[in-house]
Amino acid sequence: MSPSIPSAKQFSKNFDAILAPYATKHGESKGRRYPEAEHPYRLPYQRDRDRILHANAFRRLKEKTQVFVADYGDHYRTRLTHSLEVSQVSRSIARTLRLNEDLAEAIALAHDIGHTPFGHAGQEALDALMKEHGSRFEHNAQSRRVVELLEHRYPQFPGLNLTWETLWGLAKHETPWDHPLLEGQPLRSTSLEGQVVNLGDEIAYTAHDIDDGLRAKIFTADELIAIPFIHEIHEVIHDRLPRLPASHDLYRYHLVRDVIDHLATDITRDGLRAIEKAKIKNVDDVYGQRKPLVSFSKEQETKNKVLRDFLYKRFYKHQTVLKATKEGQWIIEKLFRAFMKRPKLLPSDFQSRIDRKDPLYIVVKDYIAGMTDHFAREECKRIV
Repeated sequence: MSPSIPSAKQFSKNFDAILAPYATKHGESKGRRYPEAEHPYRLPYQRDRDRILHANAFRRLKEKTQVFVADYGDHYRTRLTHSLEVSQVSRSIARTLRLNEDLAEAIALAHDIGHTPFGHAGQEALDALMKEHGSRFEHNAQSRRVVELLEHRYPQFPGLNLTWETLWGLAKHETPWDHPLLEGQPLRSTSLEGQVVNLGDEIAYTAHDIDDGLRAKIFTADELIAIPFIHEIHEVIHDRLPRLPASHDLYRYHLVRDVIDHLATDITRDGLRAIEKAKIKNVDDVYGQRKPLVSFSKEQETKNKVLRDFLYKRFYKHQTVLKATKEGQWIIEKLFRAFMKRPKLLPSDFQSRIDRKDPLYIVVKDYIAGMTDHFAREECKRIV
């Protein structure tokens, strides 16, 4: 007799049993806005992850700028590869803390799904244009809009109908460069899984921006090694590989690997201490906190700030980066004003939303935010 697949309830119970008491349990989800039958063996946050992976908006991240515009070179990060790296780092930390890896992965994969073309410069351009209409643009809020409304997969409901926990993780996603717009939202913490993704995002972009900056020769390894935190990492690499010069490509790989490992270890240790100190017993205790429990240690955060300042001045504000992103801002402004003046230039499915559901400027914003760098350029050639 062949073994039978456990029921959804039993499958969830088996999985949740290995998690920490303060982890988000599949079996305790607050559910979805539009009720659906449970899958026999795929757990709720697994289904969230899978829906995100199959979304059109997720695939378009492959040609959206991270720091370098997407066509700058084959090996530089795009918004898609960044999201995958955030997912990997977040899963590793979540597993160590005995948190729900599936939930962490779902939040990580979707956290940038609403991002504009041309990176943060594109977001700034679209935000400035929206302010002219008494509104704002912020990609965390747009990520929720994508998964709740703009993706069309099901005839029964709009969006992807993700669980409350995944949506709340997106709403509360915050890093030193990302600040969610939560007007009217109560001051509640996100889940520990959401907190892990916030820091996984910071770890991923810190490490891969070091990698991309060195690869592009925008700064040198010696300049990085002068930063105290990187000097500590350098000493560890030197002890392990004394004959590997800092100018070698292999050094860059080891540097990135050790930066990720060091930061993830710091978060894990500090997070466990904070959870114990706050006497967290369950997920409701987590939501009741007024500030995150999972964070870098104070000592490490001080070191991170020095590194962030270096990357901001020497990488994000480098003329090579700024030249391409300034072009992107110009493209977004031209597209926005052209569509506002001539709405019939919009695709028919976007035209049908005008007045019926949204004012024109919201429809135009949604269309432009969903574009890839390449498509935005082509649209600009076509209509401007």
